[in-house]
Amino acid sequence: MPVKMRLQRHGRKRYAYYHIVIADSRAPRDGRNIERIGSYNPNTNPATIDLDFDKALTWLKNGAQPTDTVRAILSYKGVLYKKHLLGGVAKGAFTEEEAEKKFAAWVAEKEAKIQAKKDKLAGDSVASKKQRLESEAKVNATRAEAIAKRNAELAAQAAAATEEPAAEEPAAEAASEEAEA
Repeated sequence: MPVKMRLQRHGRKRYAYYHIVIADSRAPRDGRNIERIGSYNPNTNPATIDLDFDKALTWLKNGAQPTDTVRAILSYKGVLYKKHLLGGVAKGAFTEEEAEKKFAAWVAEKEAKIQAKKDKLAGDSVASKKQRLESEAKVNATRAEAIAKRNAELAAQAAAATEEPAAEEPAAEAASEEAEA
């Protein structure tokens, strides 16, 4: 019975997530599986991968063939590297302690890269938000200047309009006094 490590699609239309499963190669994609060993959500940035490392390694050792996408996921998580190191230990190229040190160093480096990407994404988000706020502040300042200028013009027009009738009133009073006399 040829066994495959493959993805089983779940989720809704245009927003899929996947279960990483061990299944008979003749079974349908979303059909019966032997065991579920993890999940993969490509909708997040970076993609979220939850994998049972030991089960994946055991199935690889037992001969399960991963599909291309699952092979990339296993490589990303270090399962293939661990299998490679264990093969070197079996051949006597180095000891198991050396293999564990190499793998631990690789995992630390990988985690640092992932954290750097997350920090970069968060920093980019903060920087873009700050830039938008600055541009919005500039627009608001130009609007405030335009409104202040328009209000000053309206106030000047209103002051000029009130001064004209006040100047006419003493002349009108003088004319009414002369008419009475």
